[in-house]
Amino acid sequence: MRSDHRENQRVVEPVEQQDETPPAIEAQERVSLWPELFKTLMMALIIFLTARLFVLPYQVDGRSMAPNLENRDRVLVNRAVYMHLNLDLLIGWIPGVDTDDVDYYPFHSPERGDIVVLYPPETSPEPYIKRTIAVEGDVVDIHDGLVFVNGEQLVEPYIDGAITECEQTTFCDGYVVPPGMIYVLGDNRQHSYDSRAFGPVSLDNVIGKAWFANWPADRIGLLPHYSYDEATPRH
Repeated sequence: MRSDHRENQRVVEPVEQQDETPPAIEAQERVSLWPELFKTLMMALIIFLTARLFVLPYQVDGRSMAPNLENRDRVLVNRAVYMHLNLDLLIGWIPGVDTDDVDYYPFHSPERGDIVVLYPPETSPEPYIKRTIAVEGDVVDIHDGLVFVNGEQLVEPYIDGAITECEQTTFCDGYVVPPGMIYVLGDNRQHSYDSRAFGPVSLDNVIGKAWFANWPADRIGLLPHYSYDEATPRH
């Protein structure tokens, strides 16, 4: 009987150890989860902050871009696409290197047809959203309700016909866009405060390119781009 009892004890003791082991393992797993959770949260934060450096959300205030962008529409603005470096500051200090104080754009500078978010030349705490009509060196004429760049009438399917008027001839009658500047108009030409009034906008005042509408739900999608290739100066 004693032999059987000892054998029974030997059988029972391992079973009791097995019952105690899982809680210890679970506690260890709970402790090890915290570093992984911390890493995940930090990675999510880094991704969020990086995205904010290159893409910003904006809400349209007003109807200067109607009917293509209405009041309270929301858009995403690409800040990186117009990023530029001044070559004179970058390598101009090297003897024998002449950069002519030129800005280098890894992607591209604002182009005709781009919808841009910018600060106007006049002091304004709020940015504007407009469409780039002409770039440096372009000649802008506005008459008979139409816009001409370098002598070519712009084809503008996003507005309702010949509706562009200009009360000030300073910026509308053979106006040459200066270097480092762009000429912008709102799509709602009859209700837009733009380059017809305040003149060209410095590239340094351009925040970025509006490229995606993300609200309301029925207007979500890429914002269409118009290149105005017909306005390119002939050489």
